[in-house]
Amino acid sequence: MVRVRLAPSPTGTLHIGTARTAVFNWLYAKHEQGTFVLRIEDTDKERSKPEFTQNILEGLQWLGLNWDEEPVIQSERVSQHREAIQSLLDQGLAYRCYASESELTAMRDAQKASNQAPRYDNRHRNLTPDQEQAFQAEGRESVIRFRIDDAAEIRWNDLVRGAMSWRGSDLGGDMVIARRAPADVIGDPLYNLVVVVDDAAMEITHVIRGEDHIANTAKQLLLYEALGLPLPTFAHAPLILNSEGRKLSKRDGVTSINDFRAMGYTPDAIANYMTLLGWSVPEGMEERFSLSEAAAVFSFERVNKAGARFDWDKLNWLNAQVLHGWTSEHLLKKLTPLWAGRGWEQPNSNSWSLDLCALLVPSLTLLNDGVDQAAPFFECPELQEDALEQLAVDGAKAAVTNLIERLESKPWDGMDTDQAKAWLGDAAKAAGVKKGVVMKSLRAALLGRLQGPDLITTWSLLARIGEDLPRLRRCLS
Repeated sequence: MVRVRLAPSPTGTLHIGTARTAVFNWLYAKHEQGTFVLRIEDTDKERSKPEFTQNILEGLQWLGLNWDEEPVIQSERVSQHREAIQSLLDQGLAYRCYASESELTAMRDAQKASNQAPRYDNRHRNLTPDQEQAFQAEGRESVIRFRIDDAAEIRWNDLVRGAMSWRGSDLGGDMVIARRAPADVIGDPLYNLVVVVDDAAMEITHVIRGEDHIANTAKQLLLYEALGLPLPTFAHAPLILNSEGRKLSKRDGVTSINDFRAMGYTPDAIANYMTLLGWSVPEGMEERFSLSEAAAVFSFERVNKAGARFDWDKLNWLNAQVLHGWTSEHLLKKLTPLWAGRGWEQPNSNSWSLDLCALLVPSLTLLNDGVDQAAPFFECPELQEDALEQLAVDGAKAAVTNLIERLESKPWDGMDTDQAKAWLGDAAKAAGVKKGVVMKSLRAALLGRLQGPDLITTWSLLARIGEDLPRLRRCLS
């Protein structure tokens, strides 16, 4: 049985990189009829916050990435982590290092000055009991380090990258697995140790994460071996890059799922696009798909090794495709709280709101466009420069005057499109102007600009709430 996990740290909101990792884990689990579980890695006591945990859980649910078991809270397992560290100490596979921060800084400075790669020089690997007692007498605290043999060859078969090989000498010296603490105490366990212990305890069969963890994988394989734990299979997905080919970061602006949601992107489009960030669809499959459709054909053979560049145009296209497929009822449900947030009250007739949504939906790229484009239907817009220019052309004033007179004598009474066009044609003849002048002037009056949705439907919606005549009258002042 395949068991995969997402293990986010609640030190910030749900990042798109973490969400993409969640997508790949979820897709693989569903494809293999396996289990997708969560582990909240909250052992960073200073930066971990409950509100970030809540944000991560809500963001995953919003994306449709539901997990199959109660989330594991890593901080509740510290006693098991310390037991593993004590086991390594007892076997002589780990030791206490008393090197002070100033000594380590001097060591790194010397390495930098001689153009050497930074690494711990294992200076306290073989301390005698007398040396340890001397350091303790000075009041020194110690970290705990795991012994790494420089001659070790670490190999694994990665589901994305194939055969992988690292040398122990490339891992920076003996690895710290517990923070500094008094000699009779095991300090706070650190990432590479706790992730191994927890993955084994959770019976994780496949560890799917970003390629920035590859060096950690080499270290963790040594810990699996030392602790006698079964090895999972690893898959390292490509990083998400910005338009310049660098790792996507906060400097690029929007990186949080919260931000995408606030901008008006839909969960379907975000999940769809994140799947495409590093995964190629099989031949004959469209790039617009649901998570379930992707899970049916997902495999790591189609996950790319190269970094995936973030493409706003592709995301916007996908989001538009999702929105254009919505019914008026569904769009109204999503837009109602956004309209209410602007203080807009909908007419009592639900049909008016549904007709407005039907008018808007073909032109939406973001959900928030349904607020911007609906604004002229709730608030009388100012006349923009192009509208003012139109209302100043020859015949425009006569056209507006004629429209007002005709509507005052016989208000809009639910004409269909053909009837409305004929009505406007009659108004043009009566005013002695071309029909285009009448239509452009009507659009300028109603919307305050010359660009917008279908004129007849716009006019119908505004007439039904008594907004057509007031907007025409202001154009004569």
